Amino acid sequence: MAIRTAPRSHIIYTIAVIGFIYALHIVIPMYSNSSFLSLFADEQTIGFIYMAGAAFSIFGYLIAPGIIRRLGNYKTAMLLVCLQIVIFYMLISATSPSILAIMFILQAGIISLIGLCLDIFLEVYSVGASVGAIRGFYSATLNASWVIAPLIGSMLINGTENYRNTYVAALAMLFPLLYLIYRNFPRFEDPNYTHLSPWHLAKHISKNANWVKLFFANLILHTFYGWMVVYSPLYLHNVIGFGWEEIGIILVIMLIPFPLIQYPLGKLADGKYGEIEMMAIGFCIMGAATILLSFATQKSLLIWALLLFVSRIGAAMAEVMIETYFFKTVSDRDTAALGLFRVIRPLGTFLAPLVMIIGLLFTTEQYMFLVIGAIALVGLYPTLLIRDAN
Repeated sequence: MAIRTAPRSHIIYTIAVIGFIYALHIVIPMYSNSSFLSLFADEQTIGFIYMAGAAFSIFGYLIAPGIIRRLGNYKTAMLLVCLQIVIFYMLISATSPSILAIMFILQAGIISLIGLCLDIFLEVYSVGASVGAIRGFYSATLNASWVIAPLIGSMLINGTENYRNTYVAALAMLFPLLYLIYRNFPRFEDPNYTHLSPWHLAKHISKNANWVKLFFANLILHTFYGWMVVYSPLYLHNVIGFGWEEIGIILVIMLIPFPLIQYPLGKLADGKYGEIEMMAIGFCIMGAATILLSFATQKSLLIWALLLFVSRIGAAMAEVMIETYFFKTVSDRDTAALGLFRVIRPLGTFLAPLVMIIGLLFTTEQYMFLVIGAIALVGLYPTLLIRDAN
């Protein structure tokens, strides 16, 4: 197909800018979401709300290939962003706890599906020999927003409970996002998407032993992310005693490795270094640093920022190698497999509260970091069984 025969670097950069704005609208409210929900729900209810949002995302991923096949990726992306605008307006203006919970659940699913549409844009314009560099560049660009957004969020909250200010900022991001998609992709040529039922899709994935192991490793990574996003800010605020300004600084330092190392690692993966070795090193670093957090009981911004920073060096390595490996081995027509790959994100978010609920039956909040660190180390098992894509 002509659209894929030559590098289209200007389109790649455009998609990266779109991805940056998309990620910014997610992350500005992300680390205060659980605190906002705590204004009208207890921790157990918050866990169920996150699980419901994850379940809705999974359902969305299962039906998304059919919608994209009928409407096309461009129209689907435009529709989803418009829906997200309405949902964020409701999060800002609604006062009913039930409506807020429903809107929170819906936005979680819409966020996931917009990301799937962006993945399709990027995959169609990617070139096989440069997949590692392209995915590394895209991941680094998206994750740059993760560095600045928590600081923006904490400044908007300003030491109070003005959590809705973060949704106002997120809503503002959606208008340039809508414009850039409208401006750049109205003539987008959809590939001839494959259609598989969930049953045949499961069989299709299971035939590729490396994908099965990769999906398992990815599930561990996103369970780690899901747990950290929901519970670590609550722990830092409620147990350790940090204010939101301090938490914002900690989160900014913690997230620096993502834009800093993912692009060069992606380029290395296109060369002589294999994805699997770097993926395994990433899980080791992530697990060991997280375990050490159980023993950081003092209110020291330096210690918490340093340990979380090291943990994210490992997470950034594992993430970009998982992404690179998968996109080296998937076709741009295989939206069903891509959708299932992205289902892992909400599935990890769904499992994270279960990990917390079950873990607290046997230990305290302090030692949950040890539990989640041990789970991260389990990622070594499937990783070391995968064969290199090169």
